[in-house]
Amino acid sequence: MLAVTFFGPQGTFTEEALLSQPDLAALERTPQRSVPEVIGAVDRGEFGLGVVPIENMIEGSVSVTLDTLAFESDLLIQREVDLPISLNLCARPGVGLGDVRSVLSFPHAVAQCRDWLAKKLPSAEFEAANSTADAAREVSKSKRPLAAICNGLAAQRYGLRVLARDIEDHPENETRFVVVGRGVPPPTGHDKTSIVVFQRADRPGSLLAILQEFAARSVNLTKLESRPTKRSLGDYCFFIDLDGHVADELVADALRHVSASKAEVKFLGSYPVGGPQEAGVVRRRAATRAWRTASDWIDGIRSEIRPSSRFDDPEDGG
Repeated sequence: MLAVTFFGPQGTFTEEALLSQPDLAALERTPQRSVPEVIGAVDRGEFGLGVVPIENMIEGSVSVTLDTLAFESDLLIQREVDLPISLNLCARPGVGLGDVRSVLSFPHAVAQCRDWLAKKLPSAEFEAANSTADAAREVSKSKRPLAAICNGLAAQRYGLRVLARDIEDHPENETRFVVVGRGVPPPTGHDKTSIVVFQRADRPGSLLAILQEFAARSVNLTKLESRPTKRSLGDYCFFIDLDGHVADELVADALRHVSASKAEVKFLGSYPVGGPQEAGVVRRRAATRAWRTASDWIDGIRSEIRPSSRFDDPEDGG
């Protein structure tokens, strides 16, 4: 049986996402202090799978996850998990809202509660923690009148009292997590492919030429994000998510053409999409059928090509 590791400590949203997956929840699980440590532990073979956050709908991508997968690892994404996020302000028993002088949390979590904090705790100072669960753990051990922004799981694990629930500024907030490991999962019909593209030449129209390879095959792009390549100032690569699986002919054909003539491509995985099936699946299946019809047509024409003979040689006067 595989073991799984996750961005910890115990009580993080990452653990909550892990526990939402019955097959992962049944495995032995071990927390790590950081995202690179999770990915590194799986890379070394200490664990079969790892779970890390990759994107929040309010604050955007988790850059440390993108960079570690792109530049420091050959692991592939196995699946994604979308988790609704509910943030609470929590403190030790006996500490009230009026007593709080400092708030601890993961910077992404604090940023998601700016309006509430400005209204309810305008004088509070903010201290960064490695995770929301780490903030809860620190608050549970401190003698100071501190509060942590964390989830209910962390509050329960570290014996904190909830002072205020659902303090996030956007109530429909969600975070996406990915499970990383080795190999490519089989296609399900509702899949996503993630790649990193490094342009071979930075010139007018070079990015457009890459994107047109996907447009020409009706492959829908769901994400396009630039990140520094860490090679030189002003040098960027592009993280792209697209509908479909590398087993799909159109997706494979698009990747083949981009890699052959336009850019260096790093494959990050083809994996099941989290959340409900979208119209893009139907659109992609229709495009695949059209591609197969056109492919059969051109193959039929090519099958009519005669074998070469001396009568077909333009240099032969006979």
